[in-house]
Amino acid sequence: MKKIVWVFLFAFAGVYAQADKVKFAAKIENRNSDSLVIRSQKFTKVIKSDTKGNFKDAFAVEPGFYQLFDGTEVASVYLKNGFDLNMTMNAKQFDETLSFKGKGEKENNFLAKMGMQNETLGEKLKTVSDPAEQTKLIEGLLTKIETDIKDPGMDESFRSILSQQIQGQRQQMGEMAAQSAKNEKMKGQSSPSFAYENFKGGTTKLEDFKGKYVYVDVWATWCGPCRQEIPFLQKVEEKYHGKKIEFVSISVDQMKDHEKWKKMVADKSLGGVQLFADKDWSSAFVQAYGINSIPRFLLIGPDGKVIDPDAARPSDPALVEQLDKLLK
Repeated sequence: MKKIVWVFLFAFAGVYAQADKVKFAAKIENRNSDSLVIRSQKFTKVIKSDTKGNFKDAFAVEPGFYQLFDGTEVASVYLKNGFDLNMTMNAKQFDETLSFKGKGEKENNFLAKMGMQNETLGEKLKTVSDPAEQTKLIEGLLTKIETDIKDPGMDESFRSILSQQIQGQRQQMGEMAAQSAKNEKMKGQSSPSFAYENFKGGTTKLEDFKGKYVYVDVWATWCGPCRQEIPFLQKVEEKYHGKKIEFVSISVDQMKDHEKWKKMVADKSLGGVQLFADKDWSSAFVQAYGINSIPRFLLIGPDGKVIDPDAARPSDPALVEQLDKLLK
């Protein structure tokens, strides 16, 4: 009798151990890397491939959305202990070929389809300048997603998390619409001013640039997208060197990272005028422009009036087109 009980418990323990992990396998053609990275804010898992491009592992996770990074491209995946996923993909057509089989396939194929829909929407939004029409297009996709996730076959946790994200997206759209309206009102008005520490010493004010155009980059050392813009900004600075324009970078790093800021400016040989905001995100200039995400770029005229409170990024060809017209 004792032996039978022991066998039963052993079998149950084995089933429990499998259910306590997600099994993940992938076959990738034309792979960009020999490693797949699955990560979230608190989790990172690196899966190495064999010589044939096969990836396989089992690991415990908290139910939720994760980023899957193949060395070049990124996709969203939903993982939950007990899932048994087999992913296939051709890295040369990442989004178009991403597919899943096995337990958890419905949720992850849904996310893959969402990725394609978002990409299509992104391209369409580039051709639409009216904020109201942009909002309408985004709302249309969100409503469709809400309808589709009502499928009773979907994991309940998946539906709950995605619904929360949709509500967050709607809130963000509302905030963006309000900020867009505020930006329109700021155009042509006198710009809020600043007086911040200059990396080269002393304090620099907006008024010091009177008679010149001022292109302002609001950034921070910890901001990845900000750092990605630096090489493009350096090229734009070089193109307009000696012209009637100043390039001003304002860091919103916290005071505890002041030395980190100084070191990065020196190590990266950052050009233009490098300033450090006095109260990071709470600085008066930052608050006046309603800046709550970075990088953010501003364009101010020689008369101190706002030309564009949400100007194009250095990586956007639209910036050079605009500056060429202004500085011709």
